[in-house]
Amino acid sequence: MKHTYHFFDVCANARRFLFCHLVIAATILLFVNCTPNSGLPLGDADNGGLYLPEDFEAVVVVDSLKGRARHLTVNTNGDIYVKLRFPDSLGGNAALRDTDNDGKADIVETFDDYLDRSSYGTEMKIHNGYLYFSSVTRIFRQKLTNDLVPDTELELILSETQRPGQHATKPLAFDNQGNMYTIFGAPSDACQVDDRSPMSPGIFPCPLLEHRAGIWKFDANKKGQFQKDGVKFATGLRSVVGLQWNKQDNNLYAVVHGRDYLHNTWPREFTAWEGAVLPSEVFLKLNEGADAGWPYHYYDQFKKGYFLNPEYGGDGEKQGDTSKLVEPVVGFPGHFAPNDLLFYEGDQFPERYKNGAFIAFHGSTSSSPYPQAGYFVGFVPMENGIPTGPWEVFADGFAGTDTIVNTSDAKYRPMGLAVGPEGSLYVSDSKMGKIWRIMFKGEKAKFGESQLAAMDRRKSTAPNIKTPDEKKDILTANNNLDNGDQDNQSEGGKLYNIFCSVCHQSDGLGNDRFPPLDNSEWVIGDKTKLINVILLGLRGEIMVKGKSYNNAMPKLHMLKDEEIADILTYIRQNFDNNASPILKEEVAKVRKTNALGP
Repeated sequence: MKHTYHFFDVCANARRFLFCHLVIAATILLFVNCTPNSGLPLGDADNGGLYLPEDFEAVVVVDSLKGRARHLTVNTNGDIYVKLRFPDSLGGNAALRDTDNDGKADIVETFDDYLDRSSYGTEMKIHNGYLYFSSVTRIFRQKLTNDLVPDTELELILSETQRPGQHATKPLAFDNQGNMYTIFGAPSDACQVDDRSPMSPGIFPCPLLEHRAGIWKFDANKKGQFQKDGVKFATGLRSVVGLQWNKQDNNLYAVVHGRDYLHNTWPREFTAWEGAVLPSEVFLKLNEGADAGWPYHYYDQFKKGYFLNPEYGGDGEKQGDTSKLVEPVVGFPGHFAPNDLLFYEGDQFPERYKNGAFIAFHGSTSSSPYPQAGYFVGFVPMENGIPTGPWEVFADGFAGTDTIVNTSDAKYRPMGLAVGPEGSLYVSDSKMGKIWRIMFKGEKAKFGESQLAAMDRRKSTAPNIKTPDEKKDILTANNNLDNGDQDNQSEGGKLYNIFCSVCHQSDGLGNDRFPPLDNSEWVIGDKTKLINVILLGLRGEIMVKGKSYNNAMPKLHMLKDEEIADILTYIRQNFDNNASPILKEEVAKVRKTNALGP
C-alpha cells in the first residue's frame, strides 16, 4: 500500500498529472510490444558465430557434446534430446535441460547405449508422448516421463536384417493414421557393376530396388518389426536423411542426396564443374507409389528436368523415359547434403515462416576442385505444400570460413533441426556437438524484405552457397598439392586430383566419411596391401588411425600399372608422408597374383 499511495500522491500533482499518464501509457505499450518475446533468453553477442536475418538472435545451448550430434528434438517443457553420432561409454543419446532460462544447458545427461555396432545414429523425434530414435539398423522408442532421462522400457520397434553399409540411415516421419515411415538406403552410388569405379556400367534392371533405395511404411506402435512387415511406399531414393510429414497438406516429404562423382567416374562425359554442381539435391513431395528416378536418372536444377545417368547411357543430354518420375518441389545445387527437414509450425517467427520448410545442409565432401558447398540452413516459404517464393539462406557461418577448400576446413556442420514449445529453432552440429537456439526478437508485423536483404546477398556471393563460376572459382591452382602449380604437378598428383581427392580431399585429411592419408598405416605400411586396395577396392568397416570408417573404396583396376604406381607414390610422399615409392613392376606383380587383366 505504501508504494501505491506514493505513486498516486505524486501523480496528484497537477504539473505531473499528464506526465504520469504518458508514462503509464508508454509502459503498457512497451509491455504489449514485448509480450511476443517475453521469457526468451538473450542471444549471444556474436549470435554464436551465425549470420541471420535482421531481428533474429542465436544463443549457444551447448558448445560441444562428446559423441557429437545428429538429429535432435525438444519436449513441451523445453528439454532437448539429441542422438549422438558415435557410440561410446557415454551412451547413444544425450538429454539437456536449461534450469535458469538463460538459453544454455545446465544439465547434460547421456542414456541408452547403442545395442548394435554402428558408426552413427540418425533420428530423434517425439511422437505421441514417446521418444523415438534410431541407430543405422534399429529404431527404438521410450515413453517420456517427468524426469529428464526416461526410465521406461526401451522398446525395439524395427530391426534391419542386413549389415550396415552406404546410406544406412533411419530418419523417421509419422502421419496422422498411426503410421511410421523410414528409408532403406541404397548400398551403392548408381547400381554399378563395380560400385563407384570409373566407367563401370550400371546393372539393368537394378536388383537393389526390390529391397533398397526406397521408403517403407510401418505401424508406429508395433514392436519387433522387420522390413517384411512394412509396405513399400516410394522408390528411386538413393539416400535420405531428412524425412518429415507435412501436417498442413497431410503428405510425406523428403530431401534427397543426389549421386556422387559424375566427373570423377565419367571424366569424358562430364567436366569437373559439372561434377561439382550436379546432380541436384531434390526436395520431394512423395505420394504412395512415387518414383524419384534412382539409379537410372538424376535431376538437373539448371535444365529443370531428369536426365539419364552415364551408367545407363547418359551424357548430360539424353533423358530417356521420365514420364513417371516425381517432379521436385525444389531442385537445390549439387552436394549441399540436406540432412534434416522441418516444417515450421511455431508462432514466434514472422508469419512468412509459418508452414515453410527449414532444411539443414550438412555440406559437401565432393565439390573439389571448386569450394565445398552447403554448410548452412535454408528456408523454402510454402503454403499447402507449394513454394510461395524461391529458396532462401536463413542461417550461415557454421563453417567459420568463407571458402571451404576441404571438408575438414569447416568448423561446424549443421545437421539436425527442431522447434521448441515457444517457437525457437534449434540447430545441431555433427562435428563438435554444438547446438544453437535461434529466436526472433523484432516486431513480426514489420518484418520484410529489408530484414532479408543481407541473407539474400549471401545466397549470390558466399562461396559455399553460390553456383561457382567455371573458370574464376576453380581452386586447384591454389591448393597445396605439388606446391600449388597445376601445370607442373606430377602425374601422380594430377591423377590423384581426378580419382582420389573427391573423397580423401586435396589435402589428404579426409572427412567424416572417408579416412585421412597423412601418416595412415594403410598408406605408409605394407605395399602389397595398399596396391590391393587400389586394384580390388575395399568394402566394410576399417580402422584408420584409431577411427572407424565404413564407406566403399572403388576399384581402380582399369588404370595402367604405371598410373597406379604414380598415384600411390604420390600419396606415400605427400601429406607429411615420407615412404618409399611404388614401382609399376610392383603393381604388375600384384595384379598378376589377383589374376586381373591389364
